[in-house]
Amino acid sequence: MNTLLDWIIGTVQQMDPVVVTLIAGLAILLETSILIGLVVPGDSVLLIAATGVTSWGMWAGLVAAGIIGALIGETIGFWLGRLLGEPIKKSWFGRKIGPNDWVKAEAFLENRGGLAVFVSRFLPVFHSLVPATAGIAGMSYRKFMAWTAPACIIWALAYVSVGALATASYQQLSQQLSWAGYIFIAIIVLFFVVVWLVKRWLSRRFADDITTSDAD
Repeated sequence: MNTLLDWIIGTVQQMDPVVVTLIAGLAILLETSILIGLVVPGDSVLLIAATGVTSWGMWAGLVAAGIIGALIGETIGFWLGRLLGEPIKKSWFGRKIGPNDWVKAEAFLENRGGLAVFVSRFLPVFHSLVPATAGIAGMSYRKFMAWTAPACIIWALAYVSVGALATASYQQLSQQLSWAGYIFIAIIVLFFVVVWLVKRWLSRRFADDITTSDAD
């Protein structure tokens, strides 16, 4: 376990920090762009990039890259929705999603407005659909950004901080403990369990708002 983690962490840390930061930011941009988030695992890329954090400066840079990448990606999705409108749903990606998820995204946005934009950052599928749906629905860009920016900040801080914390903990203990790698894995697994629980709670909390249109 330690050997594998040493190789992964060493590989990332040997890369140019600027390159790591740019790759992470680009991955997040693609993930939050129109529908591409259904293919590009931006969360995983950011978490892996965080294993390369060796200073507070790089931590701040990676958090900034995650936030900026997410905001640019969601802005692209929003304006594509505003400019192209309904044809997005008929695109190849739009058809792959299916009309049911589009209806749910529309219902969520109609019932919760800006709050739906904030919450969608933490929900699978919706984090790709809601920006475009907000654009299609005619929500103002200022209102959209006011709600999505705080969510993007919380999201980026969480992933980068956990990845950096797990790595720092492992590196401090790996010379003394042969099983230090399991501590790293435990931190990551615990984080994903918390993320899953939060997503599950949010899905249940807003279930009525998401499914209202299906019953109409």
